[in-house]
Amino acid sequence: QMPLSKQIWFRVGGLSGALSVGAAAYGAHGFQTDDEALQKSYDNGKTLHMIHSVMITVAPITRRPHLVGTLFTAGTGVFSGSCYAKALTGEGKYGQFAPVGGTALILAW
Repeated sequence: QMPLSKQIWFRVGGLSGALSVGAAAYGAHGFQTDDEALQKSYDNGKTLHMIHSVMITVAPITRRPHLVGTLFTAGTGVFSGSCYAKALTGEGKYGQFAPVGGTALILAW
């Protein structure tokens, strides 16, 4: 049986995955913009959010589960969060945080 300390990443990944489905539903049915750049930003955030939610759940089987889980979680939150914020507010300043999240995701891989 896997130690409880590693099982946390299944829960974090599941919660992140559920939030990504909610974000996808909102993107498909609620988010409306004529600005293609904002739509692309939202879509990029949503896609990376879903993919990396799965990777968070894989963290327990890696050699360094807490490091990998933390990097995937933080990277997903910062990258996707900045994409969502930029798309929803129209403020480009939020996009400046995406590279920080992207770097965390790269390190997690």
